[in-house]
Amino acid sequence: VVNDLRLTNGCLFSIPVTLDVSESDINALDFAPNKRVVLRDPRDDAKLAILTIQDIYRPNKIEEAIKVFGDNDLAHPSVKYLHNNVKEYYVGGNVEAIQAPTHYDYISHRFTPAELRAHFKKLNWTRVVAFQTRNPMHRAHRELTVRAARIRQANVLIHPVVGLTKPGDIDHYTRVRVYQALMPKYPNGMATLGLLPLAMRMGGPREALWHAIIRKNFGATHFIIGRDHAGPGKNSKGVDFYGPYDAQVLVGKYKDELQIEVVPFQMMSYIPDSDEYMPIDEIPKGTQTLNISGTELRRRLRGGLHIPGWFSYPDVVKVLQETHPPRSKQGFTLFFTGYYNSGKDLIAKALQVILNQQGGRSVSLLLGEIVRSELSSELGFSRKARDQNIARIGFVSAELTKAGAAVIAAPIAPFADARAHARQTIEQYGGFYLIHVNSPLEYCISNDRK
Repeated sequence: VVNDLRLTNGCLFSIPVTLDVSESDINALDFAPNKRVVLRDPRDDAKLAILTIQDIYRPNKIEEAIKVFGDNDLAHPSVKYLHNNVKEYYVGGNVEAIQAPTHYDYISHRFTPAELRAHFKKLNWTRVVAFQTRNPMHRAHRELTVRAARIRQANVLIHPVVGLTKPGDIDHYTRVRVYQALMPKYPNGMATLGLLPLAMRMGGPREALWHAIIRKNFGATHFIIGRDHAGPGKNSKGVDFYGPYDAQVLVGKYKDELQIEVVPFQMMSYIPDSDEYMPIDEIPKGTQTLNISGTELRRRLRGGLHIPGWFSYPDVVKVLQETHPPRSKQGFTLFFTGYYNSGKDLIAKALQVILNQQGGRSVSLLLGEIVRSELSSELGFSRKARDQNIARIGFVSAELTKAGAAVIAAPIAPFADARAHARQTIEQYGGFYLIHVNSPLEYCISNDRK
């Protein structure tokens, strides 16, 4: 797959899907050719399949990165994952299915390929345009898909990815609620929603080809491929990883073999004078247009600012605002650091009183002695133990922050990497503020701590 974009049987396949194991795993489990091992779901340990091992090999990760993702640049999220998370050996072999993974969310929108093809047959849909997305959809996306379907006298499959996506993307629960709110905006009987449990690689052209193969298996006859499809953005030199139309070119190269028609994505812009969306290449020169970028949308959500109806539907905006409240309603963590006698505990206690006086949110105080007695009583004071203590504080603070609370933490946290890990854990749910306290009293008491 890495070299030829094909399986050993000749079938077109553009993204390697691998089972990575460590050398210690191989030794501990006594892996060897012809041995049968059970593949289990990491969420509930359910048995999913039996793998009969044929190959155990050490991959060339640099070659894989360059050939699959186009570069060995760690600015690419999948290249970073390949080098930092994927273990040193791959195990390959024949797979016998036992059962599919169990999902508890949005069951009515989860179809296997066979189920979705049968669904299309029942509806008498013979031409289906599939739309891939990992982001919320707004009016422009609705207009784009409706236009693509009408031109090709087809129906629409909204087929979003609900597995791992790009770091920083909106969670799939929020996105699916957005898609559900959007579906009634389509003409009756035109569109259906199906979820794709796929982990994106942000692999640009190769991923676009992979997506086309997958949509063909699900029964689509047409597939919308956008500008810089599945692109991760810019590399470490500030240049886009992929050209804007590289994905369309590669998929077009295999169009006859795929037997699925590529629908080029058309950038849609809003024209206020006529209250309509049109493809940007069809708008007369000099016509006033409006648009809101993803960055601007996030800014408006953070600030609780107005999002106009011409950009998105009120039902969609309501879902996004519920999940992304303005900063005034978000939780946050104040993380004080300093030596034992620096005064950080006193400042933390005083600040808790002030915030409680203001009201509006619950305030939790995580002082060193409280944490040690309630969370980390079995830990010592080695560096590893201190890091574990800070990790636990980070986890608890993140959960409280996610719930909209204010957290004031004042542990002894001398190691920068532990503090950085805590910040990373908390910031995905709200604000994180690190305050270093260096009281003059500290230097009077113990001058050797400079």
